[in-house]
Amino acid sequence: MACAVPSSARAALEKISGSFAPRQLSFFNTHTSEQLESVYWEAGGYLPDELRRIDHILRDPLTGETKEMDVQLIDLLHRLRQALAASNAFHVICGYRSPQTNAALRRKDPGVAAHSLHIAGQAVDIRLPGISLVSLRNAALALKAGGVGYYPQSDFVHVDVGPVRTW
Repeated sequence: MACAVPSSARAALEKISGSFAPRQLSFFNTHTSEQLESVYWEAGGYLPDELRRIDHILRDPLTGETKEMDVQLIDLLHRLRQALAASNAFHVICGYRSPQTNAALRRKDPGVAAHSLHIAGQAVDIRLPGISLVSLRNAALALKAGGVGYYPQSDFVHVDVGPVRTW
């Protein structure tokens, strides 16, 4: 006979591990002024319709093209928000970037990576109102989950799920 776990014990385990807690994110797209509040993971799994809504708000603002964003990136944003105890929406400067948009940006600024992780749906440029850019960068660095670029003159932090590196 299996031993049932009392609901109070399950609740305590969820609080400690966070493994059963829903994962929620909020976004504000700085190009379109669209907002999104999304519970994208709950009851042990990702919610496909919510992931598509996130893909849409992170779309290329010039072409309107969407890309299936890497769920590791979405989870990284969730972990970052938790680490900062933040409740505000991430302001998205750049999520997905089509190859055409990336090429156009690269023509204007040779510092734009030719094979940017934005093209692969594995990077996002963000700010978080109420959190200093330095704190956002430091929290991203502490997670050691990918690349972190710091752009104080442009008022954003780049995070990606590529190799751990910083610039």
